Amino acid sequence: MSEPSSTAEAFFERLAEDRFVPTACTRGPWSPDTQHAGPPAALLGRAVQDRAGAREDMRLARITFDILRPVPIRPLTVETRLLRQGRSVELVQASLRPDGEDEVMRATALRIRTEPGLLAPVAAGPAVPAPDSAQQEPFYPVPWDVGYHTAMECRFVAGSFLDRGPATCWMRMRVPLVAAEKTTPLERVLVAADSGNGVSNVLDFGSHVFVNPDLTVHLHRLPIGEWVCLDASTSIDDAGLGMAEAALHDEQGRIGRSVQSLFVAQRS
Repeated sequence: MSEPSSTAEAFFERLAEDRFVPTACTRGPWSPDTQHAGPPAALLGRAVQDRAGAREDMRLARITFDILRPVPIRPLTVETRLLRQGRSVELVQASLRPDGEDEVMRATALRIRTEPGLLAPVAAGPAVPAPDSAQQEPFYPVPWDVGYHTAMECRFVAGSFLDRGPATCWMRMRVPLVAAEKTTPLERVLVAADSGNGVSNVLDFGSHVFVNPDLTVHLHRLPIGEWVCLDASTSIDDAGLGMAEAALHDEQGRIGRSVQSLFVAQRS
């Protein structure tokens, strides 16, 4: 198979209704052949929302991604199915499968019926400083010129990729999720949410391996605007089990939370 385009202006290009080819923009920092989990997570979130017969009065409240294997930079087929249908709640599953292989990533989404204007909104906490007041900080060293690290704009209110400990980072997509298609607010959240451990790392990436086999995102509302903020922290037990969690914000305030389980070990 030919190399993914390094001049792509999107994370994915659509080959068919349910089939997509990743571009070099999806490339993660650890291998030239695998994706950062953010773009495929957003692709699965899109599939949940765009599923045939999806009810317009329901909105995604929680989505859990199981990352079963590293997601390759090769054509992927998206499959969806309705697990449970209720009057006010439904459960939807979506998966990504490379040609001729088992699924590599699976999402299970809880969607809840909404009625706009039913209640007065209640703030979930103070807003973080705006992205205009944040600073661009260098990404940790990556041995290729194009990837997720160049397709996302990152500005830090506190911390940085190279510092250890909690960090507050605004993130914005520089390219759409799918070429020539509109990017939705949900996709903006999911592209960024898997970066919680990356921005709030507590150990040196050069001497330690971090693997997050899952990601769960809860949303009480969708973001307004292009920026999504991760106010993130990471905790690690001495046995090598960790957790990265982030409060998610837009420029108007809190929108939800993301959590990643972590396997952590010293590099051999």
